[in-house]
Parts: sequence; structure tokens; C-alpha cells
Amino acid sequence: MKYENICKGNFIARPNRFIAEVLTDGKKEKAHVKNTGRCRELLIPGAEVYLEDFYGRMGTRKMRYSLIGVKKGDLLVNMDSQAPNKVCEEALLDDSLQLPGMGKLPFVKREKTFGDSRFDFYVEDENGVKGWLEVKGVTLAEGHIARFPDAPTERGVKHVYELCQAVKEGYRGFVLFVIQMTGIQQFEPNDRTHRAFGDALRQAVKEGVAVLAYDCNVTEDTLELKNQIPVMLD
Repeated sequence: MKYENICKGNFIARPNRFIAEVLTDGKKEKAHVKNTGRCRELLIPGAEVYLEDFYGRMGTRKMRYSLIGVKKGDLLVNMDSQAPNKVCEEALLDDSLQLPGMGKLPFVKREKTFGDSRFDFYVEDENGVKGWLEVKGVTLAEGHIARFPDAPTERGVKHVYELCQAVKEGYRGFVLFVIQMTGIQQFEPNDRTHRAFGDALRQAVKEGVAVLAYDCNVTEDTLELKNQIPVMLD
């Protein structure tokens, strides 16, 4: 996926989860934060940030800028919580993302409901095998280990157990963690933050749900899936 009209700035403060105050082009501006997670290890005063500038194409927007990336040391991290679904869809449609146990996917549909959950994707392969895919964006990393979630997520737990039910009913079930950076060596559930989510993942694997993780190629204005990363649940 590609963004339009990217500019740089520096993070000042985050008065609420939707807004960041940034310094760009010598001016203090407000930017829409496209990630409602805590991101405390990323949004540090003075950090270099990347902003999508909507000047000339505001539409109904209230803020000119959206914060879509941040530098963490030498690493560029994409912070757009909508981006993982977009890059996943691109990869599913061009066959660069293969789902275990499924062939080519002539049918990929976003935002479909199963039971009490709305999953990110419903897919059918060329042989009629049907599956449900839930995508989680990951921006938390400690060294070369990426972890999710960075805050408790009861909704995430619910999705995982709903995927278990789907598998019992004959569907394939998948959880895909899109790590919005490169240089990651493995993925782990963040048990320190929300043990129940990690326990749900471990139970899901026992019941036949496939848990996958991929890192990304990240530039100032692009994001794409890169390599599959080992998932460590124990």
C-alpha cells in the first residue's frame, strides 16, 4: 500500500488517544493518530514522526495531518492501525500470502460476520474450502521480539474463541499478526499485559486455528508484507 504526500515532523504530546501534537515545518500542528493503542514506547517527546498531509483533499476531515509512522532508533515503525488489513488484502489477492491448508483464493471478502464476531476476512479457495481470517497489527517490539497486545483486549480474546468455533463447524481459522516494522526475529503473545489473550491463542492452536506472523517492508510512504516470522506461544 502507498500513502500520498508524506512529510516529517517531531512528536510533542498526545492529549488524547486520537490526537497528537507535532512540530512540522516549524509549526505546532494537531495530527490524527491512526492507532488507539498506548504506543508509549514509540510516542516519545522529540521522536521523528511521519505524517500524511491532506492539504487540498480534506473532504470532511477536521485535521490536515494523520500520523502514520515513527522512528524508534534506526527503525521505522508504521503506526496506522488500518494498514495491516490493507496490506493483508493486497497479499491475499496477489497470492503472495498463502494460508495453510488453502489453495488460491478467488473469493476474498472483507468485514464478514460469523456468530457474534465480525472478522476481517472471509475467504474461499479454488477447491471450495472456506475460512475466516482475523488480522492484528503489531507495533510493540522489545529487541527483536514483537508482542501483542500492548493493552488488554477483550475483543481480541472474543475473536480468537469465535475462530475456534468456526473451526469446529468445518471452516479454516486463521489469526495473522502483521508486524508493522522489519528486523523482527519472532512473535510472542504479550502475557505480561494480557495473559488471557495469550491463553486464548494457545487454546486456539490446540483446536486447529493457525496462528501466523509476518513482518513488513516499511518506508516513509509504503507498507507491504515481507517475511513469515516464527510464532512462539510457550
